[in-house]
Amino acid sequence: MSAATNAPGVLLALALLAAAPADAAVVDASAAGFTVRHVVEVSAPGWSAYQTITDRIGTWWDPNHTFSGRSTNLTIDARPGGCFCEQLPQGGVRHMTVVYADPGKLLRLTGGLGPLQELAVSGTMTWAFVPTGNKTTITLTYAVGGYAPGGLQAVAPAVDMVLGAQVARLQRLIDTGRAE
Repeated sequence: MSAATNAPGVLLALALLAAAPADAAVVDASAAGFTVRHVVEVSAPGWSAYQTITDRIGTWWDPNHTFSGRSTNLTIDARPGGCFCEQLPQGGVRHMTVVYADPGKLLRLTGGLGPLQELAVSGTMTWAFVPTGNKTTITLTYAVGGYAPGGLQAVAPAVDMVLGAQVARLQRLIDTGRAE
């Protein structure tokens, strides 16, 4: 693979290392895999938070963590077999596949995000929604297992930082109307 062909992957890997939310949480990590988890409370019912994740991903996902540089190119088709995809000028990317969709309660996807696509890994991302009065607790869990040169524990902190930053942007959008 030429350097030009791999440029988006290299840029995405560097961007992964640049994000650093305060609530980062690697639950466990080893050479064989890792799990990251982020929990936030939002001022919205579960169905509304779920809909923001699925229907408005282009408004809260950081464009620096896309291959196209534009979050508006992201979509989630929230049904079993549906695609968390990104449109590119000439083609596209399937980031993950929806395997479980229960609006307002649970959304589960499988696949490797960003540079993980180039590795021999499998990942499962679960968004769980639990009502707490007039608010909702959202828990994002991403478990990745497989093979990576040097072990997967080496990439866990970067993946955790990126996902933590995305969850923080989602929370701000729901609570304030702005992801920034």
